[in-house]
Amino acid sequence: MANAYDHLSKWFELLNDDCDYATWSQYFIDGLARLGAGKRGLELGCGSGAFCRALASAGYEMTGADLSAPMLTEGVKRAREAGVRVDFIQADAARLHVPKPFDFIVSPNDCYNYVSQEKLPSAFARAASSLKTGGIFWIDVSSACKLREKIANNIFADDRDDITYLCFNSLKKDRVEMDVTLFVKEKDGRFCRFDEKHVQYIHEEEQLVSALKSVGFDVIAVEGHLGGAKEGSDRLNLICRKQARS
Repeated sequence: MANAYDHLSKWFELLNDDCDYATWSQYFIDGLARLGAGKRGLELGCGSGAFCRALASAGYEMTGADLSAPMLTEGVKRAREAGVRVDFIQADAARLHVPKPFDFIVSPNDCYNYVSQEKLPSAFARAASSLKTGGIFWIDVSSACKLREKIANNIFADDRDDITYLCFNSLKKDRVEMDVTLFVKEKDGRFCRFDEKHVQYIHEEEQLVSALKSVGFDVIAVEGHLGGAKEGSDRLNLICRKQARS
């Protein structure tokens, strides 16, 4: 079975076309401006670069980082087609290292759900070391209630003309294991099957806040999706600022 996003990368944005990337991106653009975050930013777990393209179009100097090489290939292609400048690098959130610190790091849409609970503090420490003092760190994860109550032990399907997506999800204590199957239409009309496995870890708000504070972040706000109430929300946004070292 393939790794996460080895095959899904080409189809990821299409299969998520109901998430309203434009409104979601504007939420980050408005928030970064309000926080005075600066112009040089990193999107960690950028995937095929939807948020990077939106931020670049809004005047930010963006770099996209992702562990998946196929996702980065797709990101380069889509940025070129959109006519925006985005640099892309391959990087693991748990072992992030950059040559020059950024003004801000945003990590939308589940990047840190792919980091285990044990690795969270060290992963957040790597993010802190990749930011300027006073820099903004903004992470957006699937909430614990979403993963436990909506995703776990459930099956999701999406049937399009050229692709069918199936996802079989199982709860395993601290995580949800996802077996993804794609049936992709080839030029001759045949459908080819591809399989890959995803694991998303369940992070409680208190655990995230504690880990962030332990490595030198001030947690400015904790919000639900698009700034809404966090109680019962499918998404949890933690907006932080890197403290000056004493």
